[in-house]
Amino acid sequence: MIKDEIIKKVAVILSGVLFSLITMNCAFAQKHLKNDESIAIPVLDTKNHPYSSLRIPALVVTQKGTLLAFAAGRIDSGSDWADMDLVMRRSTDGGDTWQPLQVIAQRENKTPVDNPTPIVGRDGTIHLVYQRDYARAFYTSSTDDGKTWSVAKDITAAFDDFKDEYDWKVLAPGPGHSIQLANGRLIVPVWLADSDVEEPHRSHRPSRIATIYSDDNGSTWKRGELIPDVPGFKNPSETMAVELSDGRVMLNIRNESTERRRGVSYSEDGISGWTAPKYVEELFEPICMASIIRVDDPGASPYQLFVNPDSKEIPKHPRKNLTVKLSADDGKTWSVTQVLNEGISGYSDLAIDDSGIVYCLYETRMENDKGVSLYLKKFDVKRLIDAL
Repeated sequence: MIKDEIIKKVAVILSGVLFSLITMNCAFAQKHLKNDESIAIPVLDTKNHPYSSLRIPALVVTQKGTLLAFAAGRIDSGSDWADMDLVMRRSTDGGDTWQPLQVIAQRENKTPVDNPTPIVGRDGTIHLVYQRDYARAFYTSSTDDGKTWSVAKDITAAFDDFKDEYDWKVLAPGPGHSIQLANGRLIVPVWLADSDVEEPHRSHRPSRIATIYSDDNGSTWKRGELIPDVPGFKNPSETMAVELSDGRVMLNIRNESTERRRGVSYSEDGISGWTAPKYVEELFEPICMASIIRVDDPGASPYQLFVNPDSKEIPKHPRKNLTVKLSADDGKTWSVTQVLNEGISGYSDLAIDDSGIVYCLYETRMENDKGVSLYLKKFDVKRLIDAL
């Protein structure tokens, strides 16, 4: 009996040592590339546009290779409740130059119009979901590469269908790009808040997340299931979706939990059966919107790229140190990292073209900017893949 107990204790100790060695090896295996020193390109900046702040980036590359950059052009302040326009610019030369600003959705009664969530359809259609006053949701689309847009359609009914289960006071899609699944389904992550404060504005907390979807190329939209409410997983909100190599959908979730790590949840179809959110140790959460995209590699499994302000090692964890990370195993581990911008870096969105050039549109505040502006960095994804 004593001998058996000793053997068991030794086995437990050895298991712990082995786990520690594996963890250490994983940490040592992560490669940190030299910081990106390329010049950031101004896209939607306060020096050249009539707004006090340009925030909430969304970025896509169309089937024709055109870059579409969306933002909230905030009029009198950078507040989420400022008077604003939903705006966009196009680039047909890889982001080097940009066509004049377009207003996609005009200001209305001094209320916000925000949370641009574009999807590039395989048929070339650009789908766009956004919100007004955090109370109504709208859908519009473009079939000419973003030059013109259809009359916006109110799709708030898809959100109203949540109310029996979660009596929200605030709704918002995205923000940032979303996706069309391999089966043609359009999905948009959304967050809802049952505001604990309603004056002077409805608060964004407490909150739940879900997806809405369309199986008829944007003609109609329906609600999906709410992601499970897990004790300790506090106030999930701005969320982004990616389709994994096995067809499952993974949500990467902003949250305000004490763990300060990004959350993830999985679904077989992007609308139901969501797993309870879990934390990703390698993805620090500064409490900020982040972006994730799939990078397809012919003849190999897809990669994932993730970007956010990784301020884990900075006191008080400000929105600084914008860092891109590469995963080769469907987001289980993140093997390669590179800092894109050491300075002020807020919300960001990623897109990739057919040649493997990655574009990152991000919030920052440059010298002489009146407020937050959106700038672009671009790089070849090969430099991260080659570092694996």
